[in-house]
Amino acid sequence: MTARRRLVVLRALGLGDLLAGVAALRALARAFPDHQRLLAAPAWQTPLARWTGAVDEVVDTAALQPLPSLLHHADVAVNLHGQGPQSTALLAATQPRRLIAFGTRAGPRWDPDAHERSRWCGLLRCHGIAADPDDFRLAVPNVALADRTRGATIIHPGAAAPSRRWPVDRWSAVARHERNRGHRIVITGAASERALALDLAAAADVPSSDVLAGRTSVMELVGVVGAAARLVSGDTGVAHVATAVGTPSVVLFGPTPPSQWGPPADGPHIALWHGGHGDPLGDALDPGLATITVDEVVDALERLHALTRQREEALAAIRRASRG
Repeated sequence: MTARRRLVVLRALGLGDLLAGVAALRALARAFPDHQRLLAAPAWQTPLARWTGAVDEVVDTAALQPLPSLLHHADVAVNLHGQGPQSTALLAATQPRRLIAFGTRAGPRWDPDAHERSRWCGLLRCHGIAADPDDFRLAVPNVALADRTRGATIIHPGAAAPSRRWPVDRWSAVARHERNRGHRIVITGAASERALALDLAAAADVPSSDVLAGRTSVMELVGVVGAAARLVSGDTGVAHVATAVGTPSVVLFGPTPPSQWGPPADGPHIALWHGGHGDPLGDALDPGLATITVDEVVDALERLHALTRQREEALAAIRRASRG
């Protein structure tokens, strides 16, 4: 029996990075339907990567580390990790028959201002692979925790780096506003952010039972966000979850503009950004993010409520007309 040809894709990054790469992953799945599709990424991403419908298997891989032998000698290897040269060199060292990456003779020029979804689709199109950057939607998985968040406002105060973490006292003011409007507050985050989430809950009088930080798997997080009425967060992975499942969101940006990492402008999302640039991995609160006020976030949430009502009324009118 002839061994199945392999497509290897390198994107050993975080949750938001995986979701920003879904459109490219799906384009590759369509272009190579008979290949075994292997994603070099952290193992915890396995259920979500497979949920996209574009990945057969995740091979546990750390960022910018030599790739496991299972990924060597692939038919096609694609670098969706970065512009290189380190990541491209790692893939080239596996000796694939065909290498698709920025920085190679056949690759396009890296555009630092491109949106992350469009960047990788552009790379593939340069290599003759049709790719649609709008093909990023995910179905909402059915998870037990979803009932806890149906109709709620999710607040996600954490982020991977301090430069993207808005102060907890401001989050608590936003939480109190939403509670005063009659909305239940649910606080999410990683296990490492549970203390931060509990501090926020205490400051905003949110029951600790509604703190889900550190209590969800990646698929439970997707289901929780998909069931919620709205999400407010910083520029971090959960914002990409809301974009993927269509949950209305308010996202606070600081060191990185939403034109590069933000939600689509035509969706039920509002991005707040004051125009600065900085280090998204910085050790101190970004000055631009620090200038976003509680009043701005509250106003954005009010606009989001109105936008959501308008969308719901329009959909209801369409349903009535279709029955008529």
